[in-house]
Amino acid sequence: MRRAWMLGLVAATGITVAAAGFQGLPQPQPLAITKVKDNLFVITGGGGNTAAYLAANGVVLVDTKLPYYGQQILDQMKSVTSKPVTHIINTHTHGDHVGSNDFFPATVEIVAQENTAALMAKMKNFAEPATKHGLPDRTFTDRLTVLSGNDAIDLYYVGPAHTGGDAFVVFRNLRVMHAGDAFPGPQAPIMDANNGGSGVAYPGTLGKAASGIKNVEVVIPGHSDVTNWQAFIDYGEFVKAFVSSAEASAKAGRSADEALAAFTPAEKFKNFNMARAKADVDLIYKEVQK
Repeated sequence: MRRAWMLGLVAATGITVAAAGFQGLPQPQPLAITKVKDNLFVITGGGGNTAAYLAANGVVLVDTKLPYYGQQILDQMKSVTSKPVTHIINTHTHGDHVGSNDFFPATVEIVAQENTAALMAKMKNFAEPATKHGLPDRTFTDRLTVLSGNDAIDLYYVGPAHTGGDAFVVFRNLRVMHAGDAFPGPQAPIMDANNGGSGVAYPGTLGKAASGIKNVEVVIPGHSDVTNWQAFIDYGEFVKAFVSSAEASAKAGRSADEALAAFTPAEKFKNFNMARAKADVDLIYKEVQK
């Protein structure tokens, strides 16, 4: 039986924040499935966006939401395919992205970046013998291709951002990327230092992803609507400007509150949700002042 475990609190934006644990879970919400491209769907609700890729021999899931959503994920998949789940790829360690891993049988291969795997091994929800099969079976350092031919899925790790193990998942022949919470959507980023994330490194990581990952047209963010490659590029621009402003304020001796007030986003970012901005500035200050 699953035990209560340390979850992040679900913020107003739908992003999970690493915070204090709680004994219960929110009332499950209904999920919805939407077609992204032929053989690729996104399942929303219940935590982070789950991608369902219909490969030749089975379904590859990217992220599995909060705990207790496994059956709902399967129910949504049944509306588009009768194929079994053969693989799970986790973009990072947070409970709203890996929480239902152990619902699926041990025969399902779970793949994650090696830093994510190490972080997941410390999570209480995988501590019991009955749930250990929810941990990654296969890891990678910088690059890995899962499946082959027309089904090929390329995984990239280019540095810390949201966490220390953020994987960018590219469905090669569909030209679609699942970015996880390194690109949550139109909002201030979440920088989880407790799980290896870094404010100072974040812009460089997004820049490496933007320059190193080719032939992507469509992007699935961690928590918002499916968008395009330009939105991902723009998000990198936003994060770079935000972090640079905070770093300059720190070096100028301004307080964190003054740094936050000093940042003026470009017009195209005016509607970004900035609820996390103060926590981000606090972390950047800690990194700069070490």
